[in-house]
Amino acid sequence: MTLHTLPKRAPRLRAPLTRHFTTTPRTASYADTLPNLKIGAHTRVLFQGFTGRQATANVKESLEWGTKIVGGVKPGVEGEHLGLPVFPSVKVLANEHQAQERAKPDASAIYVPGNQTAKAIEEAIEAEIPLVVAVAEHVPIHDILRIHSMLQTQSKTRLVGANCPGIISAIGKCRIGFQPLPCFAPGNVGIVAKSGTLSYETVASTTRAGLGQSLCISMGGDVLAGTNFVDALNLFENDPDTRGIILVGEIGGTAEMDAAEWIKDYRRRTVDPKPIMALVGGLEAPPGRIMGHAGAWAAPGEPDAQTKYQALERAGAVMVNHPEKFGEGMKTLFANQSSRPGTNQISGTSSQKRGFHTMRRITPISRPTGGHKRSLYIKQFQAFDILKQKSVPVNETASSSDSSISVSITVDRTALSPCIIASSTSESNPAQSQKFPFPYTQTKFQSSTIAAVASHLGLPASSHKQLAGFVQALWEIYKEKESFTLETQIAMSAGGTLEVYGAHFGFDDAAFRSSGRQEDIHKLWDTSEEVAEEVEAEKDGIVYVKLEGEGSIGTLVNGAGLAMNTVDALTIHGGHCANFLDTGGKATSETVKASFRVICSDTRVKAVFVNIFGGLTRCDMIAEGIILAFRDLNMKVPVVVRLRGTNEELGQKMIAESGLPLHAFDGFEEAAKKVIALAKDQ
Repeated sequence: MTLHTLPKRAPRLRAPLTRHFTTTPRTASYADTLPNLKIGAHTRVLFQGFTGRQATANVKESLEWGTKIVGGVKPGVEGEHLGLPVFPSVKVLANEHQAQERAKPDASAIYVPGNQTAKAIEEAIEAEIPLVVAVAEHVPIHDILRIHSMLQTQSKTRLVGANCPGIISAIGKCRIGFQPLPCFAPGNVGIVAKSGTLSYETVASTTRAGLGQSLCISMGGDVLAGTNFVDALNLFENDPDTRGIILVGEIGGTAEMDAAEWIKDYRRRTVDPKPIMALVGGLEAPPGRIMGHAGAWAAPGEPDAQTKYQALERAGAVMVNHPEKFGEGMKTLFANQSSRPGTNQISGTSSQKRGFHTMRRITPISRPTGGHKRSLYIKQFQAFDILKQKSVPVNETASSSDSSISVSITVDRTALSPCIIASSTSESNPAQSQKFPFPYTQTKFQSSTIAAVASHLGLPASSHKQLAGFVQALWEIYKEKESFTLETQIAMSAGGTLEVYGAHFGFDDAAFRSSGRQEDIHKLWDTSEEVAEEVEAEKDGIVYVKLEGEGSIGTLVNGAGLAMNTVDALTIHGGHCANFLDTGGKATSETVKASFRVICSDTRVKAVFVNIFGGLTRCDMIAEGIILAFRDLNMKVPVVVRLRGTNEELGQKMIAESGLPLHAFDGFEEAAKKVIALAKDQ
């Protein structure tokens, strides 16, 4: 079968993104729940999953710190735990006057596994609890899509998370989540972040600078966030406790671009705007990879990390390349602000320094994407088989032409719903693409939606019916098989039929791993064709990505965001990283040892850089793991260890007294320069 060209059409350029931020009264909506984020000493916190091990430890810490916890829920059980009431269900709190009088929760902390998280959130929404904080990882994407379809129809409950450390008021001593309390101090800097470990680094930096924090909000690392950057910025703008704002982003989605638009608008309409600083992790992340966090990947047409960085910088945010620079940087901005009493803020960036970079800037390396790699995408022939089961015309011998188009279904992270992405080219070029969000609960597409997609693609009216059938089939696959993205390239056959000649299908790993669903899809992953080290590392709960090129520095980091930033910052210093490695936010001495094993299996590695922020992870435990690895693995390569956070002095002392070729630092730049020099000397 041969293909001939689709109808010729003029290039269609997408209009620039324009957003208007207004305080004009409107109908009640999810946006009205924004004030619920302003937690403090008054906030009465309920725990769902109250009697579990993690929740119990967290409750003890939070109570001691000053958080007002009023009890918890354990299905079917009523009694006491830690001297606090246990309720049999959240529904009891909503329906029984007596229970409401006893508990009256303002917020619920959800401490249940990922496969139970959506059900727990749903119960809290039905009970109209004002704030719900979900901390679990591995919540299936389609579970959260269903939750967001509920959230958008109500105006009582606000969600933070999932897959996040939570929200914490340092001023009000209210912690709803698992943030490391020793890092925090009451102050006036508002922080919103995607990454947990990067946010802890940021908090510690502002604490060391004597600034402290007002409110710290985590977006979380999932695809769909209950509270995003713009939500937090809107709150911080009018918060009298917040004098300066810090935003920590990373690859995946468009939240940083939305934040940049907000910042531009804010600086235009405000006489004396609060200083805003930012960081974007993943400048060196290889394209097409999922970098530790479930949401750290780019859908068709989404911007890369460098584009986000530049957008925030142009908007007026002061950019840094490492979180330890935030504290002194914000102190400088406060001093500059105080030294110009009575002066009006000039729009744009002229009143703020452009960035706090004390090192040379290097254009991110374009890394090749060939070869084996751990991926959640199935092979094209497998995607074709799935399309054929839905009677979608497929041409496996065709190739791209100038008139090919692209139609995808993926997640719109801003609209918090699925969407069609239509591109008038075979690739999802942002300039040629348009999003068409639709409700998750939708079963059939409206003819007006199909007409709008066809119009953007330049398709004739005669093809609308076929396009509708094709899009409907894609949506059914997306929902039935719990996909996160279905990308297709299409052309028209000689008989005038739309045919798929290219397909890139990705499916949600969490649906199987946490909930046991989609086993047939999960079996399509052939580990024999993946990078052996990456597969082996996953068995130990480690996320390892082998980077292409001349990488001579192995990296070992706790936390996905911090791991991305570590690779970025070492590259900016002139280093060449061999890998991305995230031990997880709760690294142990055993996972550190396993990490060294996989890092040193790469013969390119001449030196290892360990970058640990001991928030939940104790630095002395990491030091023990490093010492054990040296002794048990007979390691020959030098190791530079940068330890900050909990028990950092003890950890550094253990390394210094070990008698092993280890180099301990607390500052990032000194440590980075040392490991780069060692790698060059080997």
